[in-house]
Amino acid sequence: MKKILNKNQNKNEPWFKWLTRELNSYEAFQDFESGKNPRDVAEDFISRNSIAISEVFENFDEEDQDTLDQFLKLTECEMHVFRILEKHIALRNKIRFVDFKKRKKIKS
Repeated sequence: MKKILNKNQNKNEPWFKWLTRELNSYEAFQDFESGKNPRDVAEDFISRNSIAISEVFENFDEEDQDTLDQFLKLTECEMHVFRILEKHIALRNKIRFVDFKKRKKIKS
């Protein structure tokens, strides 16, 4: 993996570690609370980090492309896991439990 110049940590660091650290420290939830959608938040992140990202692209090679492809697959997999969990939670919340042992007393 190519190394990139990093303003916050070591002078050199693999770009994917830099990206992960920057994404984890990015306050995306504040943007979500203000009504921004995920695409806009991502575009803001790219805009704010455009200089470092352009440094990554200067030396981007086939190995870096393979790493990016693996990240894309992993991210897509994670999204599917979260969607499945979301569906299971929604189904669980719709289920009503009935206690058949408690019977209504019929008045005569």
